[in-house]
Amino acid sequence: METTKRRALGKGLEELFNNEQLDLNKFEKQIVESTPKEEIIEVNISDLRPNPYQPRKVFDESKLNELASSIKEHGVFQPIIIKKSVKGYEIIAGERRVKASGIAGLEKIPAIVRSFTDEEMMEIALLENLQRENLNSIEEATAYKKLLDNLSITQEELANKLGKSRSHITNMLGLLSLPSEIKDMISENKISMSHARVLSKIEEKDKILSLAQKIIDENLNVRELEELSKDKEIVKKHHMEKHKNNEYHYLEEQLCDRLGTKVKIKSNKIEIKFSNVNDLNRILEILRLTEE
Repeated sequence: METTKRRALGKGLEELFNNEQLDLNKFEKQIVESTPKEEIIEVNISDLRPNPYQPRKVFDESKLNELASSIKEHGVFQPIIIKKSVKGYEIIAGERRVKASGIAGLEKIPAIVRSFTDEEMMEIALLENLQRENLNSIEEATAYKKLLDNLSITQEELANKLGKSRSHITNMLGLLSLPSEIKDMISENKISMSHARVLSKIEEKDKILSLAQKIIDENLNVRELEELSKDKEIVKKHHMEKHKNNEYHYLEEQLCDRLGTKVKIKSNKIEIKFSNVNDLNRILEILRLTEE
């Protein structure tokens, strides 16, 4: 029976990562709906350990408190998914629910026990964070790199699976080549993703660090930074893309970075590309709008 369960689970994971779009919510729902009620157990929160491959180390305290309030009133809406470990259990999906339940004063939480390989745990942890948490730019870029390596797919395929633009994936990955000092500045929100994208095209570390300090000291906007980066003494990794007759290209790139999709500004109009209804809803959430 255990062999059958593992085979079915493997098939579920195969469907998750081979589908046109990655959807962790659908995958979790599939596990919950296919699990008999008698297999959903109550585990002590003190026996749970985070997924060792969890890229998210800091969780939004205000959002955790909101979830804790909901759990106090309505209970845990969906069992977490865990894996038996040498001592207790490791959380595969649902760490936010565990933390919020602890804040709410619960000692136990409903859970489904499943067997996963280390690679599968890493992939699920990365996907959970990309789809449910606001990662900082470096965490997001690292998650993209690991998914590309683990799934052996192209940037274009990953963009399609995540409902992002190819340029967004490429720009994010470019941040990983920046000096560690700059990565720290990005993580600490001292410089923006759009600033970092310009810096990532510069070859020399000392020039990158110098411009980054200027951004902070002089509160430079992206257009001002781009103008400074055109200095003949600054060596570029690649030729900067030429934008003919488009004074708004720097705004297009900022919107593209913010929305994770292709944006064009022309003829006094802003065009935002989306691939499907889910992608549209994602963009509306970022813009803090709701579909009527």
